[in-house]
Amino acid sequence: MRAAKNTPPIEQLKSRTLGRVLIKMGILTREKVHECLKIQKQRHSTTESAQIGQLFIELGLIDKDQLRIALAAQQGMEYVDLNNVEIPPDVIEKVPAQMANTYHIIPLEYNKKKNELSIVLDNPENFRATDDLSTLMGFKVTAKIADPDALENTLNKYYSAKEENINELIGEIQGDSFLAEFDGRNQSIDLDELKELSESNPVKKLLNLVLLQAIRDKASDIHFEPFEKEYKMRYRIDGVLYEMIPPPRHIAAALSSRIKVMANLDIAERRLPQDGRISLTVQGNSIDLRVSVLPTMFGESIVLRVLDRTQVDLDLEKIGFRQEDLALVHRLIRKPNGIVAVTGPTGSGKTTTLYAALTELNDIERKIITTEDPVEYDIDGLVQIQMRSEIGLTFAKCLRSILRQDPDIILVGEVRDLETAEIAAQASLTGHLVFTTLHTNDAPSSIARLLDLGVEPFLITATLEGIVAQRLVRKICTNCKTPFKPTETQLKELSITPDDIKGKNIYYGRGCDKCNSTGYKGRMAIFEIMMLNDELRELIMNQASTNVLRAAAQKSGMRLLRENGLAALYDGATTIDEILKETMSEG
Repeated sequence: MRAAKNTPPIEQLKSRTLGRVLIKMGILTREKVHECLKIQKQRHSTTESAQIGQLFIELGLIDKDQLRIALAAQQGMEYVDLNNVEIPPDVIEKVPAQMANTYHIIPLEYNKKKNELSIVLDNPENFRATDDLSTLMGFKVTAKIADPDALENTLNKYYSAKEENINELIGEIQGDSFLAEFDGRNQSIDLDELKELSESNPVKKLLNLVLLQAIRDKASDIHFEPFEKEYKMRYRIDGVLYEMIPPPRHIAAALSSRIKVMANLDIAERRLPQDGRISLTVQGNSIDLRVSVLPTMFGESIVLRVLDRTQVDLDLEKIGFRQEDLALVHRLIRKPNGIVAVTGPTGSGKTTTLYAALTELNDIERKIITTEDPVEYDIDGLVQIQMRSEIGLTFAKCLRSILRQDPDIILVGEVRDLETAEIAAQASLTGHLVFTTLHTNDAPSSIARLLDLGVEPFLITATLEGIVAQRLVRKICTNCKTPFKPTETQLKELSITPDDIKGKNIYYGRGCDKCNSTGYKGRMAIFEIMMLNDELRELIMNQASTNVLRAAAQKSGMRLLRENGLAALYDGATTIDEILKETMSEG
């Protein structure tokens, strides 16, 4: 290092320009910095950009370590030489191994009186690690910077043999005398005790390990469920719940208190439902955890919905549409006005499809406003509104005001009642394109649902442009994909014959380490798209039955969910079991 020995205090360097920091550190002279700024200006005029720090290195004025020290000082962080530091075991124990490795941090010092933990990062840009550590572990966190290689060596030194697993942590919890005192007490725990429980180190470690493992395994939900004689923890991966090793029953209050603290909820309130959110950044990815707390007979049931933008590809080309279906959807979403409805049960991917459509339409020329419950993904360029029925902010009430905001496209999270349906219809009649969702089994039955809500047939025919029904099916793991010959019973259940599969390969997943022995990895959507035409509109006006509407839609080219499912089966993407589970046979 060539930093001068009389480097000024870090407070004097914070937020200054890089050149000024290096001058104050005694590494560069004012003249050298001005020379480099002139060169940088010349390069900018010839469209050849140059960051000033890289320019200093290129001209041999500083080295990479000195640049790193100066950048850290700009952020108000001290530089630490980890090669000459011994960290006490009790400080190392403050951060679980999985967390240290995930966030690439080392705990350096701990002040018990102030509950202040000093950590070391290898990159000033990793400042979110301090926020997450504060959220997950409850410390006041200050950060310093070290050389990346030195930090890697220190991680290996202190954490390589210490990768915790849930079994070990549960063993630690069972042996914790403080937590054991709360066995059987449930409702008789006072507020001070709840606060103390939420700060229990074994409970913090267990919860963090469960969260990080769930995010790593791409779980969509994490369930914490109290029962009379046990406490269950479950993940939902690809739509299926898997149970983890259950922790002791008596830590229920401690876990729920810790989650509430992280989500800024009221830990004293244990009789009413509560909703909150926790924001984390794991390995550079922004993760939102939506928290739902529900009081039950035996304690609080908590579900965390994991919203990871990196796991959802908001691109119509990549969510499972076949080429001919994609062309239909492109036609639908580019209509100048009208209603486009996406339908299917809860968890069938409706929101993802709508977001993918909005992402494609999201440009400077269009104003897009969404009303959602809840807002699942924050997208730049969209005006997104969270519904709050407890204060009267409903879809219907919000829609009236939205129409005065000069939108081009409106997303109504769900049509639940006649008032919302009628305002959405009026919006489409006044020149707006309206996207919404319904809860029906297939596309044709959406008409019956709207009629049941009380929407007049003429209003449906005047506004509805198309309905997209969808389901999610699990994809076969590509690592253990194996061909097999279906039995006659399986073919009968699918309503197909041996001739239908002649020359086609049918597959299943044997199960392997990469798919947790399930045979499946990831999910894909299958679709049924009903485009309204004159014949269908006339049938709706005459209040034709769902079966008649389905037959007419098929005649004009609609492929049923079952047919699209069979196409995915013949492509080798999914299995017979998944198609049977998610689709119905015709009629």
